[in-house]
Amino acid sequence: MTYVVTENCIACKYTDCVEVCPVDCFREGENFLVIDPEECIDCTLCVAECPAEAIFAEEDVPPDQQHCIALNAELAQKWPLLIARREPLADADEWLGKPNKLPLLKR
Repeated sequence: MTYVVTENCIACKYTDCVEVCPVDCFREGENFLVIDPEECIDCTLCVAECPAEAIFAEEDVPPDQQHCIALNAELAQKWPLLIARREPLADADEWLGKPNKLPLLKR
């Protein structure tokens, strides 16, 4: 099992989760984070740290977010490693909790 970042991270990109990851499995895009399923050790530490509540165990990803499992795996192969906390996007709080943000994803 691995953990998966879902759409609520898009356009927010809080990085509190990155700071607690013991194996540096987060990858960073312009407006989204993903977890590399090959590196994740299922420690669960990132889940509680995510202000957007966007991280789920693969088996618990909501039905409308199942596409994020493949998306994390795909983008983790392309995006650079992120190992330190950064400030969220400037308008992150405005986007927090808004549905259907997939069209906003910048690859």
